[in-house]
Amino acid sequence: MSEIILCQNEVDLALKNLQTWMKDESVSTNFLTKFSSAFIRKEPFGLVLIIAPWNYPLNLMIMPLVGAIAAGNCVVLKPSEMSKNTEKVLAELLPQYLDQSCFAVVLGGPEETGQLLKHKFDYIFFTGSPRVGKIVMAAAAKHLTPITLELGGKNPCYVDDNCDPQTVANRVAWFRYFNAGQTCVAPDYVLCSQEMQERLVPALQNAITRFYGDNPQTSPNLGRIINQKHFERLQGLLGCGRVAIGGQSDEGERYIGPALLQVLPMERLSRLLCPQPPQC
Repeated sequence: MSEIILCQNEVDLALKNLQTWMKDESVSTNFLTKFSSAFIRKEPFGLVLIIAPWNYPLNLMIMPLVGAIAAGNCVVLKPSEMSKNTEKVLAELLPQYLDQSCFAVVLGGPEETGQLLKHKFDYIFFTGSPRVGKIVMAAAAKHLTPITLELGGKNPCYVDDNCDPQTVANRVAWFRYFNAGQTCVAPDYVLCSQEMQERLVPALQNAITRFYGDNPQTSPNLGRIINQKHFERLQGLLGCGRVAIGGQSDEGERYIGPALLQVLPMERLSRLLCPQPPQC
């Protein structure tokens, strides 16, 4: 669902619409161009660099690649070194199906990516964290290279008191825990009244049990954390509030179960962090 089907759909879309996309687009003339013809012609940028992340290592590599190929560009592909198996498959298979004089797969970690960014590209497509995004954007600025940054951020979910708590819980739990929770646009915290919280927490527990069973660790539908570094990062987040649901983890499997943390209301949190407002 998250990787292969989306890539297939992107290829189908490009094949279906490529002739239309390639056509010149006529535009109206004005006084200065009255005796001329005016049109918009789409042309390739040239050499494109695509840097993919680890959480959707196939999807976020192949989908921008399809667009780059459809637009007539040559492409350098940089898979994430964290998703080692996908990186290996891309490095082995893509050269078998793409012209190696026009498309290349570059392997390596941050050092190799840094070396890549020293070169001039005609377009850069990067998906990842804001921290690395700043590095990529700074490198692109040196050559005035146009760039697309698809970065992670905060995704609050506001639940009104008139909402049905079970409907909300089903939707939040489905997308929050999809792909082991590692989706940049998944809802990462919920804002609601105390009254709704009391109704929503048991509804979320019901949704988690329905999706993953009484013991989510044995569920075939729940993934694992990609490496030890991110396992420790996520485990540290469990200390940011009171664990109301779940919170079990297994370092040997890099498993962290579906969890719900309850934090203090904002006004209480403000008093706790800043007990003397005039001095803050």
